Amino acid sequence: MSDPAKGTFRSLANFNYRIWAGGAIVSNVGTWMQRTAQDWLVLTQLTHNNATAMGVVMALQFAPQILLLPWTGFAADHLDRRKLLFATQAAMGLIALGLGLLTVAGLVQLWHVYVFAFLLGCTTAFDAPARQTFVSDLVGETDLSNAVALNSTSFNVARMIGPAVAGTLIASVGSGWVFLINAASFAAVLASLGLLRLSELHLKDKTQRSRGSLAEGFAYVWKRPDLKAVLLMLFLIGTFGLNFPIFISTMSVSVFHAGAGQYGLLTSTMAIGSVTGALLAARREQPRLAFLLAGAAIFGLGFSLAAIMPNYWLFGLALVVIGVSAQTMTTSTIGLVQLSTEPAMRGRVMAILLATTLGGTALGAPVVGWVADDVGPRWALGVAAIAGFAAALVGVRYLARYRRLRVRIEAGRLRFDHDDGKAEPAEAG
Repeated sequence: MSDPAKGTFRSLANFNYRIWAGGAIVSNVGTWMQRTAQDWLVLTQLTHNNATAMGVVMALQFAPQILLLPWTGFAADHLDRRKLLFATQAAMGLIALGLGLLTVAGLVQLWHVYVFAFLLGCTTAFDAPARQTFVSDLVGETDLSNAVALNSTSFNVARMIGPAVAGTLIASVGSGWVFLINAASFAAVLASLGLLRLSELHLKDKTQRSRGSLAEGFAYVWKRPDLKAVLLMLFLIGTFGLNFPIFISTMSVSVFHAGAGQYGLLTSTMAIGSVTGALLAARREQPRLAFLLAGAAIFGLGFSLAAIMPNYWLFGLALVVIGVSAQTMTTSTIGLVQLSTEPAMRGRVMAILLATTLGGTALGAPVVGWVADDVGPRWALGVAAIAGFAAALVGVRYLARYRRLRVRIEAGRLRFDHDDGKAEPAEAG
């Protein structure tokens, strides 16, 4: 067995990270169970296969990333991240509890889901940048890229388990109990935060408070062509491509006429690709922009294949490709941005990045839902494919303009040469 301190799982040698990861995976399983149950509740119980309603739920859940941007990055940079995570994780547990009680009691209506989605979005807007940057407090700079990739691996392992379990529970006991189980799962991450060895945290001095903090974050990004290219790529992917609940549910219900268990299985199937992409990212010493470019291109190809797949199982195989490419993009982006950003600006830059990606989803989800309802689910997949190819072109333009991109074929593989003299393979792994 390889030394974990030098291999794919090296961050787990750190006690604090190990404790945090243990609590996080339990909570993540619950979160994916709730997402699956909520989608099924909206699509099949509160509406008649209405993808537009699902788009509205997603918009309400992700819009706060933009609306609260002046405060979320500031909070991640200036407040005690551990205490902030205590508050946000507890609040998310209470939100799941409230929706669960309404559903179990048979009182839930569509507008209730809208309200709870917005409340969850507001909480997540503060939680996400703090959680992403908290990783550097746990492991320090040396293992940051590896820890980010392992976080993604944990999230997507939960994505394999949660939806499949949720599909079974929905069919047997109903969506409400899935929400209640998710509420209970937050106890694990709260316990992990309480068990951390505070003396071993890699804390840095908090940045000076100033009214221009968010403006400084935007100014910092504006001066960085690489960050601007990454944000534009993620905006395209986030707006039209990361609407997986809409894509999978509408294909499952409207095209393949599947039940709750089969819908959950499709979501878990895509997570197989996501876990693979995250583990491949964990093996790399440093994230590179070329991985984002390759991931975007394969993302477009995967959605092109998914749009034409004739049956349930072949569609599931296409989802694996999409999972690998999406995770390659997101994991490489988080690692690249954190490592290339000054520590004092990291929280604000991550908040801008998350707002761009998830805020874009808030804008695009109703549009994608409308396309799925009025034109067809396969056409909605086509929109995502175009977004992937467009994002790849943005990456090509940046590399050609700022890094003197040169393309060559070596041993049957397409490779990029940059001005740093390194060659990067044009593939997800």
